[in-house]
Amino acid sequence: MSTTPAQDTAAHDGAAPASRAAAPRDSLHELYEDPATPVASGPDRARRQAAILARALGDRPGSTPATVLDVGCGDGTAAATAARVLAPHRIVGVDWSQDALRRAATHIGAVRGELTAPGLPIASGAADAVLFSEVIEHLVDPDAALDELRRVLRPDGHLLLSTPNLAAWYNRALLLFGTQPVFSEVSLRGIHGRPGSQVVGHLRLYTARALRSLLPAAGFEVVRITGAPYHDVPRPFRPLDRAACHTPSLASILLVHARKRGGPDATATERANGTRGEPAQPARTDR
Repeated sequence: MSTTPAQDTAAHDGAAPASRAAAPRDSLHELYEDPATPVASGPDRARRQAAILARALGDRPGSTPATVLDVGCGDGTAAATAARVLAPHRIVGVDWSQDALRRAATHIGAVRGELTAPGLPIASGAADAVLFSEVIEHLVDPDAALDELRRVLRPDGHLLLSTPNLAAWYNRALLLFGTQPVFSEVSLRGIHGRPGSQVVGHLRLYTARALRSLLPAAGFEVVRITGAPYHDVPRPFRPLDRAACHTPSLASILLVHARKRGGPDATATERANGTRGEPAQPARTDR
């Protein structure tokens, strides 16, 4: 999911790095419109997040299925995996990238939207839950993005956020030796200061402690933070990476379940535009 490249851009990432270096990109727009840029978090993590959300939504016999937005749906593969776990609830994909939407439309209903003005094309309080998988690390303005997610969520609605962990166990060791942390990027044209070659557009990284502070400041209550392994950890270290998940602050990937706190739904974006958006209706689009 992304907004305009000059403001905020985002996409699912986490797929294994390509074996060759990607061609240099001089803008976030080029990066996120490039089909070679990794756009999937991987099926295991998608299922894990969906299972957390399914438990949170609970059984709703006789009730209307929940509306779940996958904000930053990328090519829709993660949303399609989550949809099988979340059935009969309805998933609507949202992304800024036109190319991503064309690919996502083969998997799920998807709409184009931005996290900054004019905002998502979704009415305030229309969503029961939001999946926000490996998006926040791509954003120039995460505060505006969280405001917009809060706007579209119903009172007590659920936010499932995942992001790479700046304080992962191996990053702590790398920093001791003066090496740039894994997941961090200092350029859109290449990887510098650490191993790797695949640029995916990470602008900022978070720790569990930072998220426990940031989300309440944005109007969310953190329910739980859990850890997930990173599939590209070298094979000899994978048992250690899985073990680190038992202490989320050390895990490779942070999975955060939060709920919207009560209070006014209007956000700065909404007030500035004088709009409330439209109901959450999926549209298969190739605009």
